[in-house]
Amino acid sequence: MIRLIVWALLPMMVSMTIAGEPFSIYEGSNTAVPKQPQATLTPEGVAHLTFGAGDQVFYCQLKGQNASTPRVAFQVPNMSLGMRRGPRIAHAGKSIVITAIGGVEGKGKDGDVLAYRSIDDGQSWVGPVRVNEIESSAREGLHAMTASKDGILWCVWLDLREKGTQLFASKSIDQGQSWSKNIRVYRSPDGSVCECCHPCIAAEGNSVHVLFRNSLKGNRDMYLASSNDQGETFGPGDRLGIQHWNLKICPMDGGMLAITPEGDVVSAWRRGGTIYTTSSKAASETMMGQGEQPWIASNSSGIFVAWITKRDGELRMEKLGTLENVKIAESARDPVVLASNGNEPLVYVFWEQRDGDRTSIQCKIVE
Repeated sequence: MIRLIVWALLPMMVSMTIAGEPFSIYEGSNTAVPKQPQATLTPEGVAHLTFGAGDQVFYCQLKGQNASTPRVAFQVPNMSLGMRRGPRIAHAGKSIVITAIGGVEGKGKDGDVLAYRSIDDGQSWVGPVRVNEIESSAREGLHAMTASKDGILWCVWLDLREKGTQLFASKSIDQGQSWSKNIRVYRSPDGSVCECCHPCIAAEGNSVHVLFRNSLKGNRDMYLASSNDQGETFGPGDRLGIQHWNLKICPMDGGMLAITPEGDVVSAWRRGGTIYTTSSKAASETMMGQGEQPWIASNSSGIFVAWITKRDGELRMEKLGTLENVKIAESARDPVVLASNGNEPLVYVFWEQRDGDRTSIQCKIVE
């Protein structure tokens, strides 16, 4: 019943079509284990992919199933990697920008958000530019980045410049060459947001939205903090969902945001062992299924949610409105969904996959 209430205004959607078997982008073992794929799309439909392996940040491009060979873009000493920590990528104007968190000592002792940019289609990279103003304040290692359609880059991270974990953000209006004075997005009245759940950010026009897990009165609920003045000020934050999740420890699971072509802000997140979605056009929630580590994306053909049943468990995906989900892979970690527009909209799904002592970055395409 909840599904029918929340998504009743959506047009009837066709089922997803799996466009072939998964294919491997890169694999490694020992100290070169590839982790945490992240991707962005250009208006031309080219997917730009990054991931980490040790201290190395890799980069490649995809157009459908045609992928370039991943190459090392640059190195970040003691890079934060794993459990949704890792490099992030966005496309703004003529620049491809990758951010990652690293430090001299690492292991939570220090860490800064470092931004690198390429203006020659990923052939060379310049940087780093430090995004956080207070040195080592990003040492928790969790952050997110996005670019609006008008080319403004936004970065948000868990910040430890003061006692307790807060949310800070910065923007770049020159395609990643420089970053603005840091903006406090949210500080919990109880002193700290959830300490190890990754934030995420989406922006369009004057609006900026940040999704994060709070820690308030013993509850680890998801909150959405929004700005309608290009990040000059943020609202107090709105709790998502109709129930609380009372939990003493951090679940290390932060959810994801997307903005639909119609301007609706949609999100996917976890409460307990269940995945839910919410919409800014509905005051309720939609239960997707059992699992963790969800991701969400949207294009002209619909809204897509992917999640895993458990770490190294099944990767499942659903197109909202179809009331059915399909298995994408048998074994996966930390999936990412990327939706393209155009004459033939495609949805890319990336994930980590372990097979014995080998770990690979996998991709599957959904039509």
